[in-house]
Amino acid sequence: MTHPGHLCRALPPLYRWLKPGLLAAVSFAASVLLTSCRDQASATPRRIALQQSWELVPGDTIEGFLVAASLGDISIQMNGASVSAPFQGEIELAASGDRCIFFSSPEVPAYLFRYCGLRNPQLGAIRAGQSMGKANFLHFATLRRQPEGTWVIVEPSTHVLERSLERY
Repeated sequence: MTHPGHLCRALPPLYRWLKPGLLAAVSFAASVLLTSCRDQASATPRRIALQQSWELVPGDTIEGFLVAASLGDISIQMNGASVSAPFQGEIELAASGDRCIFFSSPEVPAYLFRYCGLRNPQLGAIRAGQSMGKANFLHFATLRRQPEGTWVIVEPSTHVLERSLERY
């Protein structure tokens, strides 16, 4: 078997040119594949089963107008300000609603926080204080997990909301 070093000596100009080029090509292809896999995994919207049901929920339309929030949401005028992750956690797209995400954290495992109205939200793992996105109007809801696995919308958490709006 020929040692790669022998090929280097036999074809110095070609090997020297190909090796860095091939490594760069393989590295680029691998990074594209890994990035696209991560984007697909994190871009899968999360569906939750709500115990309560209302006739109108975020994401519905009335006479062509989008419903941006419903019962249980707090709406805040943000004027394009940034919204921060209240704890270290995970951000997932919500299956319903316009520009809605779910934020979850092991620090508050029985709760899920829905933020709607965010532009270009960052999906996936996030550190406390890191920007989740910006909003003109933010619609915020707090959900608590029930023993049977459904979720209920509960009174919005002032503490979590304050941490989300806090300027780090």
